[in-house]
Amino acid sequence: MTITLITGANKGIGHATAERLRELGHTVYIGARDAERGEKAAADLGARFVQLDVTDDASVSTALAKIDAEEGRLDVLVNNAGVLANESLDGPSALRAFDVNAVGVVRVTEAALPLLRRSGNPTVVTVSSSMGSFWAVTNPDRPEYQMHLALYAASKAAATMLTVQYAKAHPGIKFNALEPGTTATDMTAAFGIGRPVEQSAEVVVRLATLAGDGPTGTLQDENGVLAW
Repeated sequence: MTITLITGANKGIGHATAERLRELGHTVYIGARDAERGEKAAADLGARFVQLDVTDDASVSTALAKIDAEEGRLDVLVNNAGVLANESLDGPSALRAFDVNAVGVVRVTEAALPLLRRSGNPTVVTVSSSMGSFWAVTNPDRPEYQMHLALYAASKAAATMLTVQYAKAHPGIKFNALEPGTTATDMTAAFGIGRPVEQSAEVVVRLATLAGDGPTGTLQDENGVLAW
């Protein structure tokens, strides 16, 4: 049985990913800040729930300690929790964006590493964005060129760089970041764009189910490795 933790999984891409991995036989832990929503999502999917706020060290430690006590290991970590951070360009907004989108990746990954080392095929997937790719945002032929989301783009660039650095530091664990595709979620509702979450979740699932000799240290989308 593959033991999987997905952060921010009570809705959106995280929820759809949890549903698909459950279908593939994973024991899925849904991490969510809101206990009521998280417990409902877990019950609906036949998954398990852990209260997990990626901006709170104690919450993260408690969540991973629970998985340790119940499972003794972790095979797959999906760093999915994120914020768009498009309200304003100021210090507090910048701190919030980086705390969730980048520092949150560090908090959860560091807490998960001891459990991942006990897995026979440990895998970490970070839901990043092509908005964090210098290549994409400076390319007039790419849609990212027209989008002005400074804090989101910068914090996702940090998330992708963290992925590369973790892959170098822990060669026994696969670390990959991904661009899931423009998806209709709460984050994109203001833009009125995006495809169904189920379609983007398949990109996450592909990287979450890599074989032991799969790639590591990459940024990918549904077509393969992205320049960044």
